[in-house]
Amino acid sequence: MTEIPVLETKRLVLRGPEPQDYPDFKATFASYRSRFMGGPLTPYETWMLYAAEIGHWEIRGFGMWMVHLRDSDETVGMAGGWFPAKWPEREIAWIIWPDKAGMGFALEATHRVRAHFYDSQGWDGAVSYIDPKNLDSIRLAERLGATKDPEAASIDGSDAVYRHPEPQALRGTQLAHGIDMEIANFQNPLFKPKGWAID
Repeated sequence: MTEIPVLETKRLVLRGPEPQDYPDFKATFASYRSRFMGGPLTPYETWMLYAAEIGHWEIRGFGMWMVHLRDSDETVGMAGGWFPAKWPEREIAWIIWPDKAGMGFALEATHRVRAHFYDSQGWDGAVSYIDPKNLDSIRLAERLGATKDPEAASIDGSDAVYRHPEPQALRGTQLAHGIDMEIANFQNPLFKPKGWAID
């Protein structure tokens, strides 16, 4: 049985997916929110995907964490690594529940899991496969320093590949400081984002 590490940030605690977390996952993948990830899904499809989320940890030794609020233990989404069969490269992925978007949770969680993969698991890079119409996720990938890689192999030819910076680009650099500053803004309870809600 793979022991899934617990990751923490100022606002969040990231733990492996557990059976009691399934209802929020099911509601999200049955909603319009999941349209860029193959959804909305039927109850059976949602169950199979959640089982895959748990099984992925056993097969690959890494996977997606459930993102919990530190103060309440409420789940707000998922973030982590994804590398099913026929995926060209290891992916860093995320999804935030529909009513929790726009509060910086995806940025904070994804920045933390990427640091774990780089620093603790020795990854030398990663990509994110994003539907070209999913502008929120594209903006988030860019805020994390990822850039579109038109030469990279995609999953099925319909997705855009965003390549994350290599580890050395995220250690004490201006990019890393900028990400940390943006996360700190969202962590400030007095901070009120302006404009469109983005993860």
